[in-house]
Amino acid sequence: MTAELQAPSGRSARLDALPFTREHRKLLVGSGAGWALDAMDVGLISFVLAQLAVQWQATSTELSLIASAGFVGMAIGAGLGGLLADRIGRRQVFALTLLIYGLATGASALSGGVAVLIAWRFVVGLGLGAELPVASTLVSEFAPPKIRGRIIVILESFWAVGWTLAAVIGFLVVPASADGWRWALFIGAIPAVYAVVVRLGLPESVRFLESRGRHDEAEATVRRFEKSAGVATPTAEIAALPPVPLAAAKPRVSVLWSPGLRRRTGALWLVWFCVNFSYYGAFIWLPTILVASGFSLVRSFAYTLIITVAQLPGYAASAWLVERWGRRRTLAVFLVGSAVSAVLFGLAGDTSQVIGAGMLLSFFNLGAWGALYAVTPEIYPTSIRATGAGWAAGIGRIAAILAPLAVPLLRDVGGVGLLFTVFAAFFVVAALGALGLPEKQGVALED
Repeated sequence: MTAELQAPSGRSARLDALPFTREHRKLLVGSGAGWALDAMDVGLISFVLAQLAVQWQATSTELSLIASAGFVGMAIGAGLGGLLADRIGRRQVFALTLLIYGLATGASALSGGVAVLIAWRFVVGLGLGAELPVASTLVSEFAPPKIRGRIIVILESFWAVGWTLAAVIGFLVVPASADGWRWALFIGAIPAVYAVVVRLGLPESVRFLESRGRHDEAEATVRRFEKSAGVATPTAEIAALPPVPLAAAKPRVSVLWSPGLRRRTGALWLVWFCVNFSYYGAFIWLPTILVASGFSLVRSFAYTLIITVAQLPGYAASAWLVERWGRRRTLAVFLVGSAVSAVLFGLAGDTSQVIGAGMLLSFFNLGAWGALYAVTPEIYPTSIRATGAGWAAGIGRIAAILAPLAVPLLRDVGGVGLLFTVFAAFFVVAALGALGLPEKQGVALED
């Protein structure tokens, strides 16, 4: 390896050697707030669908198209966002995606019909799809290796905060008036303002800066974190270094399927596909499924809120276990737990069984999401890390497109029991796929 390609390892090693500081916390909370706002937007649409079914007399097909349109945008946005993040930087893409989906969410509140709402949900999806893998990549490249998995699970746990906010808004705002769903979507436009804060306040990835030959900026960022930790800058690292040739850092999707990476890419895409299918199939439709099962709109929203709160302890357990069991084992166990919970939900009869099984599904499914986001950026080198994470998410969003379309068909054929048995089967396949992922617990990221 040449000296110019060894250089990033020096600053990366200095960054990895630091404890968790207030700069790490600022990055985590700043990125997590954007993550929570993402979840709030995705969660809100599930409550909007339930009201539109009543207010617009929208058919199951129309509701499925509204839900799936956002995921079509997310699939495209995830792939493009990852590529852009490896070319122009993680922070810029993060802020841009927040701005796109925030403004589009506000505009979607003005929709006068199904077709217009579908179009705006597609634009919303473009921003949402790109933001999540880029945010996890950025945070993983700063997190200390010994607790990196835990940090990413904590980042992912902001999803539960956002989804809970969506459930609160869905419970209090959506049923309050005929235009409640519009007011809910207006609230979802908050990320447009937050994007400015993100752009000005968060650091750019040191590993990305190094790969682009921007050594002065990389050095300044490392010193900023060292100062926060009270660590003196090593004098041997101060000298300016020759720039890394840009050709060495350009991301290509084909690299994901090179001999050294194809097995992990295949396993990762399989897990992302299956988890997305079951998660979005279940939770996007949950309020509507409860209404169709005989519960009132307000009561179904209340039950959904209770079920959603169980996501938080699921994340907490996952955050602890990823640094004790490792990412792969934690992911597989939580996926098996998700499968069992899905079967129990499909068999649930009375209200207590519905809520209990739903809470178990929230606990295990979101714990699995935390472990999945922890392992995803770890398995690729810096030059294609965001690309790898983005494309995995993009493949997952294909399943998220299919799931809302499949739910009405499966429910008509075999009811809620068949529907959640299918979700359980996808969770089992995902658990088997997780066993093909490399274990990166406590290991420094590849430069």
